[in-house]
Amino acid sequence: MQIVTADDSTFTMKKAFIFDLNGTIIDDMNFHVEAWSQLLNGELNASMDYNAVKAQMYGKNSELLIRVFGADYFTDEQMQDLSIKKETIYQAIYKPHLKLIDGLGNFLEQAYQQGIPMAIGSAAIMFNINFILDNLGLRKYFGALVSADHVATSKPDPETFIQAAEILGVHPDDCIVFEDAPKGVETARNAGMKVVVVLSSLHAESEFDGFGNIICFIKSYDEITPASLANSRL
Repeated sequence: MQIVTADDSTFTMKKAFIFDLNGTIIDDMNFHVEAWSQLLNGELNASMDYNAVKAQMYGKNSELLIRVFGADYFTDEQMQDLSIKKETIYQAIYKPHLKLIDGLGNFLEQAYQQGIPMAIGSAAIMFNINFILDNLGLRKYFGALVSADHVATSKPDPETFIQAAEILGVHPDDCIVFEDAPKGVETARNAGMKVVVVLSSLHAESEFDGFGNIICFIKSYDEITPASLANSRL
């Protein structure tokens, strides 16, 4: 992976926004836990309760399967098949509830009108990112889409966010990340980026103690404006 430097001439001196997907654009994390629970405790006989499944909810689907079952339990092809099967369960149970987090529609449109570059940097696979973008009509807002399919190592490795910044042509120092999980905030810190934390049903504010890169905590995007973030000196 290319490491970007401060004097790289491809970068402009402007703010950019990088959004995680799950829990940050949509409040769907409980549906992911439910989908994994159905697959793990059904077909895969893992016998894991809700909290045990929730604790594994970070990184790529293949990384979750390896953490639960061990590195040699499934072939790569089997993990790919199980990943799609899990996401198919998730999409079926979540689609009737699909909506943006409060205030995000206006926030995205304002940022778009103000010319602020935006990206998605997610541990989700493109199968799910496309599901969200197309069903909610969001594709025009994002100049870069970085998924689990595009990186060698998932969060908290910074590759996801660094790659998003590279595609947008913005220095990592000028990127503001929107995240809902401590692992995501850690990822942004590893990338040298500041974070707005979107509080969701899965994580309490106390779980983010010790991070020095958090700008603020929000429950709704109505609490902030693109201009206030883009014009701030962070």
